[in-house]
Amino acid sequence: MQIDIIVAYIPRYRKGHLRTFVPPLTGIHLAALTPPQHEVRVIHQKVEPIPFDSDADLIAISTQSGFAPAAYRIAAEFKRRGKTVIGGGPHVTFCEDEAARVFDSIVIGEAEAVWQAMIADAEKGLLKARYVGGPCAMEGLPSPRYDLLPDAFFVKRVVQATRGCPFSCSFCSVPSLNPGFRMRPVADVMRDITYNHFKRWWQRKLVWFWDDNLLADRRYAKELLRAMIPHKKWWLTQASIDIARDEELLDLMQESGCIGIFLGIESFHQNALQQAHKQHNRIEEYRRCIALLHERGICVMAGFIAGFDSDTPASIVAMSDQLFDIGVDVPFLSILTPFKGTALHDTFEQEGRLIPQRGWEFYNGFNVAFTPANMDADELKEAHRQLWTKAFSLRHCVGRLLRSTHRLRLGAFLMTLCMNGFYGLKALRRNTPANMCDGIPSTTEATVPSDGTHPVGLMPSHV
Repeated sequence: MQIDIIVAYIPRYRKGHLRTFVPPLTGIHLAALTPPQHEVRVIHQKVEPIPFDSDADLIAISTQSGFAPAAYRIAAEFKRRGKTVIGGGPHVTFCEDEAARVFDSIVIGEAEAVWQAMIADAEKGLLKARYVGGPCAMEGLPSPRYDLLPDAFFVKRVVQATRGCPFSCSFCSVPSLNPGFRMRPVADVMRDITYNHFKRWWQRKLVWFWDDNLLADRRYAKELLRAMIPHKKWWLTQASIDIARDEELLDLMQESGCIGIFLGIESFHQNALQQAHKQHNRIEEYRRCIALLHERGICVMAGFIAGFDSDTPASIVAMSDQLFDIGVDVPFLSILTPFKGTALHDTFEQEGRLIPQRGWEFYNGFNVAFTPANMDADELKEAHRQLWTKAFSLRHCVGRLLRSTHRLRLGAFLMTLCMNGFYGLKALRRNTPANMCDGIPSTTEATVPSDGTHPVGLMPSHV
């Protein structure tokens, strides 16, 4: 049987991506779990067209909420052509009744426990309408099918060592999507880290950990980092800012080749951190924590969110200079998004703050799907656009790079150069985040069977 695994996407920038840094792990992980007697390929809509003329017997589509309209359109077209279509991913997990109207079968939760049984059922013509996967055991998971990735990705070695997160941020669906905090055996992780069949030297050198909080369990993290030291890789991941309180961990990060760490800092306002359920972030420690990472030559990428109840348009735009001042090397700037499966969504739904006319395409981190407290939705969007444009202005990008020349190790500097250049070029080309209220590209319009209560097309955000 031939299986196509498709990762759906809707462009989040006005002119799309010319090239992207790293592929999502989902497609190549599911491909590795597929029994060897089946032929499988992985298609990322972000970087390549969907092959609707495919000879595949089974189409599996994974989607997040912001890309659900694209996933629904793809499913509808394949079904029109007589294909069997399966849906999965975070959006399907949290919106299963809606998704069940679109796909022939859906996977709820983590797919590992049900993937092979589902394929066997499909081969026999006995596909069930729903498959429910629980939290999987992390032992014995295969290495991802890196050989199936197209050349469009700058980094190809994505590795997952842990799953889940011990924190419960109000805007994050990870605790309900991936319950608990689970760790793969270090030996299994090292097998993926030492895989070197890549064309380019930097793809052999770089390891991008696809973890929500890789360093949360200090004992495990230190064991993993010690095992990595002899292999002389460069690696990146995301973690919580409290790692800076553990000097031994920081030293091991340096020795094992860490060149970049993404920290979810989120806000400079204490009220916002309380709304985010991130009391473990301490604003007065931001500068010191970043400096400790810089002392070890590590690039600091930091996520900040606009739209908390304490935010105003002026305070959002002011974050650009604040980010520069505390030493962030690469800012990641998003809009507060009440994804299904989060405490934030439940709160906004109870308060009547979700905007019912705004469909799933607004749930992409760059658009507004709720009514803010101190401004209207358009004012929040505009403040975010001003923040983004200023943060990636020539002055700020060059300033960050000049600082990096004397405080970052070579790999970290190259990462800072690439990422500031990537986003700085977007700003120069006015390739800013796309405004979904102006409409989305026709190639991502969805055709969704209506149950009579919801409009055909882009599903409303409150479904």
